[in-house]
Amino acid sequence: MNAIRNILAVIGILAIVVGIGGYVKMAPMIAAFNEFDEEAYPTYVEMVDQLIETGNPAEATIWRAKVAEDVSFEDLEESIDSIANERNIRNVGELPLSRQVELMTGEKQRMIKIYQFCNPLTAVRMLEHNLAYSAYLPCRISIVEDKTGQLWLYTLNMNMMIHGGKPLPPALKEEALGVKDIILDILNRGEAGEF
Repeated sequence: MNAIRNILAVIGILAIVVGIGGYVKMAPMIAAFNEFDEEAYPTYVEMVDQLIETGNPAEATIWRAKVAEDVSFEDLEESIDSIANERNIRNVGELPLSRQVELMTGEKQRMIKIYQFCNPLTAVRMLEHNLAYSAYLPCRISIVEDKTGQLWLYTLNMNMMIHGGKPLPPALKEEALGVKDIILDILNRGEAGEF
């Protein structure tokens, strides 16, 4: 009986030591997280859920939309251009990746085109806030044909950039949310080939 009690006491002491050690390690993280944007926690939960589901960090940080089967590549390009013009976001570059690779290799490629969009005023304000945001600029939307011929739209999940840390200044956050709304509008309407 004494042996069981001693074993349980040792287990109890070890549990307390591990608990204190865990708290000491986690306390600074918890304190820092309390200063983050109110949407930080759901943003990271969503990212971790996607990472666990797919095992791929790129999949965990993007939004994608399956394009309707009756929408051609050309229709999709026209839709994206039309929505961007309507929403007043600048197309600052296009990379017709599949065409470029075809020219380099002489071999037919699946369709891949990457659009780059920017609101220059918002971009400058993001950089004034923190130069690291330059790595996220400009916003990209990719048209990608998968191995079955299905077209997809891909873009970066902007929630981590907007909500993933300490809150952005209110006016900057409002601008960033506006750009996010435009990119999601292009993604959502583009998948149906809407103009």
